Amino acid sequence: MKTAPSVAFAALVASTASAHSIFQEVYVNGVDQGHINGIRVPTYDGPITDVTSNDLICNGGINPYQQPVSDVIISVPAGAQVTAEWHHTLAGADPSDSADPIDKSHKGPIMTYLAKIPNATQTTVTGLQWFKIYEDGLTVSTQQWAVDRLIANKGKVTFTIPSCIEPGQYLMRHELIALHAAESYPGAQFYMECAQLQITGGGSTSPPTVSFPGAYKGSDPGITINIYQNLTSYTIPGPSVFTC
Repeated sequence: MKTAPSVAFAALVASTASAHSIFQEVYVNGVDQGHINGIRVPTYDGPITDVTSNDLICNGGINPYQQPVSDVIISVPAGAQVTAEWHHTLAGADPSDSADPIDKSHKGPIMTYLAKIPNATQTTVTGLQWFKIYEDGLTVSTQQWAVDRLIANKGKVTFTIPSCIEPGQYLMRHELIALHAAESYPGAQFYMECAQLQITGGGSTSPPTVSFPGAYKGSDPGITINIYQNLTSYTIPGPSVFTC
């Protein structure tokens, strides 16, 4: 498929300008930890578009946090299955909302990072060192994106906490990137929230890390891209996924 004409493309962007999403629920081994408990959720569901901004860390900034920030720290055993759940608004699932959990046009990858932190409820998040534990991008054979799978699964994404990492308090940065307007930079839309975790058990491995901002560049092929064509590959932004 060729690039959509500029008029049609502009209409698409305009029609989906508010079809955003918020990560707002955590499940640990299938057990719901409660609506917005332990997650730094914003009062607005809009994206970050500047990869050099500190707002790329845990959202916030132009999307003010709910006040006060949750004082809940979610206990997660190393090696556990964690599920993150997204919805269009903080009201949660709404079958009557055609843009819930996110508009179907907002195709792109989904990723999860962890960063060790002295106190998971501290307000300062700059300077943390992050490692990626999960990613899902494009299935080339079907041209299906991670966000397509998120929508099919009613807003839920499941991944595993590495069993070998050190116990302690962490922030979990869970992110999706919508690429519907990513033909030029800034155009990609970054949606992320951070959940506050206490990881128990585990081992002594310290994975290699990256910084936010810094891990992404606007020129990355997974960030500035025309998705309105038959793609033969897609490079997910950021580092490789850490495995034990």
